[in-house]
Amino acid sequence: MWLKPEEVLLKNALKLWVLERSNQYFVLQRRRGYGEEGGGGLAGLLVGTLDAVLDSTSKVAPFRILHQTPDSQVYWSIACGASREEITEHWDWLEHNVMKTLSVFDSNEDITSFVQGKIRGLIAEEGKGSFVKEEDPEKFREGLMKFEKCFGLPEQEKLVTYYSCSYWKGRVPCQGWLYLSTNFLSFYSFLLGAEIKLIISWDEISKLEKTSNVILTESIHVCSHGEDHYFSMFLHINETFLLMEQLANYAVRRLFDKETFENDLVLHDPLQITKRGLESRAHSEQFSAFFRLPKEETLKEVHECFLWVPFSHFNIHGKMCISENYICFASQDGSLCSVIIPLREVVGVDKADPANRGVSISTKGKTAFRFTEVRDFEQLVAKLRIKCGATSSPQRIINTEVAASSDSDSPMDFDEGRSKMGQRDNSKTVSTEALMTVYHPQDAENLDSKMLKEKMKEQSWNILFVERGHGVSMFRTKKTRDLVVRGIPETLRGELWLLFSGAVNDMASNPGYYTELVEKSLGTCTLATDEIERDLRRSLPEHPAFQSDTGISALRRVLTAYAYRNPQIGYCQAMNILTSVLLLYAKEEEAFWLLVAVCERMLPDYFNRRIIGALVDQAVFEELIRVHLPQLTDHMTDMTFFSSVSLSWFLTLFISVLPIESAVNVVDCFFYDGIKAILQLGLTVLDYNIEKLLTCKDDAEAVTVLNRFFDSVTNKDSPLPPTVQQGSNLSNTKSDHPKVDITDLIRESNERYGDIRYEDVESMRCRNRLYVIQALEATTKQNVLRVVSQDVKFSPSDLEELYELFKKEHFLSCYWNVNSPVLQHHDASLPYLDQYRIDCQQFRVLCHLLSPWSHCANRDSLALWTFRLMDENSDCLINFKQFACVLDIMYNGSFTEKLKLLFKLHIPPAFTEVESLSPSKGDDLSKEELIHFSQLSG
Repeated sequence: MWLKPEEVLLKNALKLWVLERSNQYFVLQRRRGYGEEGGGGLAGLLVGTLDAVLDSTSKVAPFRILHQTPDSQVYWSIACGASREEITEHWDWLEHNVMKTLSVFDSNEDITSFVQGKIRGLIAEEGKGSFVKEEDPEKFREGLMKFEKCFGLPEQEKLVTYYSCSYWKGRVPCQGWLYLSTNFLSFYSFLLGAEIKLIISWDEISKLEKTSNVILTESIHVCSHGEDHYFSMFLHINETFLLMEQLANYAVRRLFDKETFENDLVLHDPLQITKRGLESRAHSEQFSAFFRLPKEETLKEVHECFLWVPFSHFNIHGKMCISENYICFASQDGSLCSVIIPLREVVGVDKADPANRGVSISTKGKTAFRFTEVRDFEQLVAKLRIKCGATSSPQRIINTEVAASSDSDSPMDFDEGRSKMGQRDNSKTVSTEALMTVYHPQDAENLDSKMLKEKMKEQSWNILFVERGHGVSMFRTKKTRDLVVRGIPETLRGELWLLFSGAVNDMASNPGYYTELVEKSLGTCTLATDEIERDLRRSLPEHPAFQSDTGISALRRVLTAYAYRNPQIGYCQAMNILTSVLLLYAKEEEAFWLLVAVCERMLPDYFNRRIIGALVDQAVFEELIRVHLPQLTDHMTDMTFFSSVSLSWFLTLFISVLPIESAVNVVDCFFYDGIKAILQLGLTVLDYNIEKLLTCKDDAEAVTVLNRFFDSVTNKDSPLPPTVQQGSNLSNTKSDHPKVDITDLIRESNERYGDIRYEDVESMRCRNRLYVIQALEATTKQNVLRVVSQDVKFSPSDLEELYELFKKEHFLSCYWNVNSPVLQHHDASLPYLDQYRIDCQQFRVLCHLLSPWSHCANRDSLALWTFRLMDENSDCLINFKQFACVLDIMYNGSFTEKLKLLFKLHIPPAFTEVESLSPSKGDDLSKEELIHFSQLSG
């Protein structure tokens, strides 16, 4: 463990200690006689005797680390260990995190001072770590008092946690404390008389990432307003970074992204945020996203265990994750094997093989899942029985091999379940057949070569169902992915899309919801319904299903119902194209729930007004291009080309650029692997065309190359008739591009880029979300300044500074007021000028700070009258243009313009009879009076 630094005279200590390792600044020693054969001779025996007779409080640990500086006889003890493993861990930490740093100091005194400060910080952090588990409020109260004293923030600012670390000021590290609160990242250091204080609001951060370089092995890089800040030497850097990432994204969503945040009730109140709550939320989000569960699911328990895999006859190691309504399992390598068991399907929970701490879970389809080596398995069995209302299984001992092979749900049972789900008396309103079965029924008697291949695919899936189960609780393994890559058969596509996307769970949890929604939404007239009507006949217009009223009506019902369900999204272009394809293979209600899964879980924030989610994934795509295709990055002068050309790939899952018979194979992979499948395919497309792209002289030429490539993509095994296949229309035209089969393209994308991990993609999404939102904010700022600059005489730099002050004042009211009217009025979809507005009280603060009239006796009255004069629509809010224009008159206006302004302030609507206040009482106006007066109509 780390020790409070104390002086050690090495001259006398050499008789008791043996040198194990050393470098320029540190020495690792072993107690003489410890771990030596024969006890280390007479000296070792003497030392051992001395240690043995000492009481427990005086015993010396067998290993220690000392800090030394060149040309000094004084050493400092900084760590000790009871085992070689423990002390080696400390030694390695010093070598990786401290050694390279010490070379930047000029004097030995500075080195010793820094090392002592760092070790004290680590000791304090370890103590803090223990109090977090024990929920000891005293230690946190002490940290909170330091936080409040050092930074002077309002008492409403909630401290979440704090860490010992080093902040790099130039090439010199400063040891201190990093405080993470709901709205700010703060750092404080006071060493050798030098004080460093840093406060950065989360909403100003444009980059937050873990980095490493020659001096810093691992550090956290924060970029704000173009300034770079580096923090290093954390005891637990991953935990620290995760919390910083969560707080930054939370603040950005709350302040900038009102559309998606309004539905987030968990974090709606910043005063309720805690370190434990953030960690729990992060784990729950990862859990529900990985297993495609409803967003409301909260991870309750995690157990390391083994799952018996009957078709492979072995136990696989992994984690059992339990939420309110699901039991899930994923192997250590998540892609190897995973299982999802809805509690609604569980009929029995038993103790199986107590010697191996086994738990057996039986489902309605006569499938049993056997978990072994489960810690506290008896308590777990009792909890699960209560959760799902199940008792022990009717069949006491279950043969899992027979159970698995007998299947979870037969295909017939599953289809019956799907057709019954949500159907009521008004089922005639809703189509109960997938459009493909109506417009392209398969002829079982006349099978051509393509249909024979299709039947072989179906047979492969049926074999998989027999081995691994059929339905929501099927085993998902590498073989499942291999079959998906080959393309899902037409007859199974809708069913498997529903399973792999998790939409089957939403549908089962909400019986009758869709038909009710159709009844409520039909006949409504909104902006969304107008846009839907306009786009209905542009959705796969060449397909016969959408040349008839049947397909058009189904598409109208699904899109209108979704717009009614989620008015924040309503309707966005590209949703019609995606929904058209869903309706081809899924029944109408299933298509609706698939659309819900895509818009609200699998592609979050894609289909809102600013398509932030799509822009984030574009940034992730650019990052992956830099890593995997660096030669393309070097050739392109502007990386935004990739964003502009690939936006439609992401928004429509390649449906808008590939022939329909090929695009559905991409959708297969998307529902199984999520956005990872689209990123992999995008990289493969660029890789396929890299030689041609490197010779392109401009963006237009590159776009032509990619379009020709997409035209050449075919699906030679597609059973769709030639009249429907879009690629068949091009088969007879001459092209210099060889044909590429979609199955080969997808297989190659998995082989080349399959090592891109889901966790890495999610991390890149978080990192790039900050950058994307700040880029959108920069665009807003540029447009506002461009418009306002035409009407004022302020210099560009002064106007920009005014804008920053105006925006900061807007945010100050949002930081500590949950129900801030300004926050409620903020809407990024409004015109640029109206996105940020301030109320009367905020304007008063800015007037006191900026107005040349701020020193007069009745400055509050003047501020109120000025505000009311600018508030032309009487909504108690003004925008930046109005604010800048009135300040411009005060500072840059002519004498006549200033007189005119003063005259207007003393007549209605600015001035009213209720304000018969003497000038001397101007400063006595309370906040409540100001708000009352500001709401009076002129």
